Amino acid sequence: MSIDARLEELGITLPEAAAPVASYVPVVVEGGFAYLSGQLPFVDGKLVTGRLGEDVSLEDGTQAARACGLMILAQLRNAGISLDRVKRIVKLGAFVSSTADFTDQPKVANGASELMFEVFGDIGRHARSAVGVPVLPLGAAVEVDAIIAIEGA
Repeated sequence: MSIDARLEELGITLPEAAAPVASYVPVVVEGGFAYLSGQLPFVDGKLVTGRLGEDVSLEDGTQAARACGLMILAQLRNAGISLDRVKRIVKLGAFVSSTADFTDQPKVANGASELMFEVFGDIGRHARSAVGVPVLPLGAAVEVDAIIAIEGA
């Protein structure tokens, strides 16, 4: 089954790829890998802002991480890389804007991780970091970057 068919089966529509907010490119392909810059969470076209442990719930944070994962896929497609060329999701890095006493960053990051499992199956299983930070660009609640192995790159 193609990844596009899998997305349709899951009822997933990828968002429009967001433009960079500073001086960088969203995707660099080198040596068989796609390196994706940190992606922010847009839900229904609106940036999810705030801090976990303060004004963003664990559930909303997890959904924000999932939205970051969707944006990663949208950026690959926007770069002209078919999702069927993905050989492996190698690593995700999740950055969670959170208070000093919030310790559920791994649960938040599961939003992006579980999306990759759903879409890609076993090749969606990956290494991961989940880090709490005091602030993210534009006040975003979550940011996720990725390293993805690509066939024919």
